[in-house]
Amino acid sequence: MSGASAIDQAAARLRAASGSGTPCAPVRDLLGETDQDAAYAAQSVETDRRIAAGARVAGRKIGLTSPSVQAQFDVYSPDYGVLFDDMIAADREPLDLGRFLQPRVEAEVAFVLGRDLDSPTANVADVLRATEFVLPAIEVVDSRIAGWDIRITDTIADNASSGAVVLGTTPRSLDGFDLTALGMSLDHDGEPVSTGSGAACLGSPVIAVAWLARAVARHGRPLRAGEIILSGALGPMVAAAAGVYRARLDGLGEVRADFIPSERTAA
Repeated sequence: MSGASAIDQAAARLRAASGSGTPCAPVRDLLGETDQDAAYAAQSVETDRRIAAGARVAGRKIGLTSPSVQAQFDVYSPDYGVLFDDMIAADREPLDLGRFLQPRVEAEVAFVLGRDLDSPTANVADVLRATEFVLPAIEVVDSRIAGWDIRITDTIADNASSGAVVLGTTPRSLDGFDLTALGMSLDHDGEPVSTGSGAACLGSPVIAVAWLARAVARHGRPLRAGEIILSGALGPMVAAAAGVYRARLDGLGEVRADFIPSERTAA
């Protein structure tokens, strides 16, 4: 099997799982367990297909930044995926559980860029200069791989296990705001389910965004002004169920994701 054939087959397997609503087998049998370049090539196949079909890139997401999340999947390297316009939701906007296969949620800091971040040597100072404001966010993480049986190549090819993102509505400048010390709590219908901090996200969400800027620039898809950047989990992710998840981020306020049941989830 040629490399190109393996990449196309991996992308097709994941696309079929998304379209049918039935999770698929891991794609590491096609891509190997360590070939991240092949996995990003498979991710790009679907990204390019969606763009050609009229989808708009709204931003990017970083995955596997928190040690607690890395330990959940025995995967110890960050990765990234693409956020499309149909993945963005607002605070309290109802989310149909049926649009996801195996959803989980995690609280994050979302960066909105005011300038391009297109250098393969971008650093934290570049990130601070380029960020127009930050928002509290809840990411809905989803996997097309059955049982979340993933390794690094599986999740990269699967667009970094992306699902959706719910954004808060009160922007905050980074001027004088220490994201490293930021605390986070997440509850479901009032019951605590996860806690964390900015330091759990590669040391700081700013460091995570600098990592992303360098990585995507090297792959020829640099960060652009106006894009929304999900900087990575601040604590453990939890399985999503019907009801309201509320994330509180110190100094950033709160954001709520309202999941409603559907015929698919009730079946």
